Amino acid sequence: MLTRKQHELLMFIHERIKESGVSPSFDEMKEALDLRSKSGIHRLITALEERGFIRRLAHRARALEILKLPESASPSLATMRGKGFSPSVIEGGGRAKATSRDLAPARDAGETMTLSVMGRIAAGTPIEALQEESHQVSVPLNLLGTGEHYALEVKGDSMIEAGILDGDTVLIQRCDTAGSGDIVVALVDGYEATLKRLRRKGASIALEAANPAYETRIFGPDRVKVQGKLVGLLRRY
Repeated sequence: MLTRKQHELLMFIHERIKESGVSPSFDEMKEALDLRSKSGIHRLITALEERGFIRRLAHRARALEILKLPESASPSLATMRGKGFSPSVIEGGGRAKATSRDLAPARDAGETMTLSVMGRIAAGTPIEALQEESHQVSVPLNLLGTGEHYALEVKGDSMIEAGILDGDTVLIQRCDTAGSGDIVVALVDGYEATLKRLRRKGASIALEAANPAYETRIFGPDRVKVQGKLVGLLRRY
């Protein structure tokens, strides 16, 4: 079974070879999967080769051969171009308007991947920073976008008006920047982790609750570090 990143890369290579007859460069693969370095692509290529999905052709630059595709692959899955997917949105407003760089493979409702649950996150008074992996959770692929993701269990009620309840599991896209209005995992002063809506107010950053019982907290930009953006939510009844 392939990880989501391995599957994305395999389908991207497959589509590019089908279109142009040439496998993509490492820079193109890095951009398509929204990875920060080529080392991540090297690891994915090696994993795909070890699993028998691709073969590197000796003495030829940019030469990869697709040996097989996953059983779940279909023509609709082989259409990824550019940087990837528009994120799922947890509250009103729907999905962001797609651009030519947002085209993505359709995802079968049955496809899942495993995410690490990195402890608990406060939706209330900030608690300790993110812990090591506590367990794993199976997540439908259609809830996720490009890049790396992790999950957190929510503790507290400060985001209830955004539809985030105590005990929910939030799905986070790992990143270090966010726009004003995004719901983010914020690390305050290097040791307090909290889930809040980020607002930029001049040179300051406000962490805003979605519950009138909680005050908005305002910090200097050097005190807040974004550790990810909310892209989805799991809830058990």
